[in-house]
Amino acid sequence: MARHDRKTFGILLVSAVVWALGLAEPMLPQTRVSAAVSAAELTALKAVGSKSAPIVIEVFSDFQCPACKRVYQETLRPVMDNYVATGKVYLVHRDFPLPMHNHSREAARWANAAAAIGKFEKVEEALYTKQDAWSASGNMEAVVAAALSPAEMKKVRQVMSETAMLDAAIDRDRELGLQKRVTQTPSLFVTRGAQTEALPAGGLSYSLLKQYLDYLLKQ
Repeated sequence: MARHDRKTFGILLVSAVVWALGLAEPMLPQTRVSAAVSAAELTALKAVGSKSAPIVIEVFSDFQCPACKRVYQETLRPVMDNYVATGKVYLVHRDFPLPMHNHSREAARWANAAAAIGKFEKVEEALYTKQDAWSASGNMEAVVAAALSPAEMKKVRQVMSETAMLDAAIDRDRELGLQKRVTQTPSLFVTRGAQTEALPAGGLSYSLLKQYLDYLLKQ
């Protein structure tokens, strides 16, 4: 064996031994994190509470809508604390971005991407809390990044490349809203058993919704 061939063989042999002993990391191509969920599955990932709860509330919402922010903060947050957390209500978010809000669909994409990695609630709260800022600048990425860890944000950014899947999830929600004759946001629907009622346009105050939920729970 020529000297050059022996040297090459020796390098390959050492490399193989090091690899076998686990002393070197395999140089595999980097893989992209996939959302790994379908548009339909994202619905469950944008919901909070138990699916077996006696009452289901569906909220068709636009992240750029000021009324949606108000209902989220003043009505739905107390519902989560007092009814969702106690197993009485299953709260489902439905995306219904309005054409008049030029950043609402992009915000919905970020929320759905966060849902795909199990972080919807954090991002939902951040988008509503900082609505004034990102509505003016269009920079909701910074808002999302502030709500997540760097590792979580890396995954969300990767899922954001799944544009077709994210838009399919949003469009699926919108189509369902149109079937329910939703024309504005927020639009809330309350289901108890086989009976579904649409709440007044714009939603109810927490005190009124509480009275209604307590009434339903006694039925």
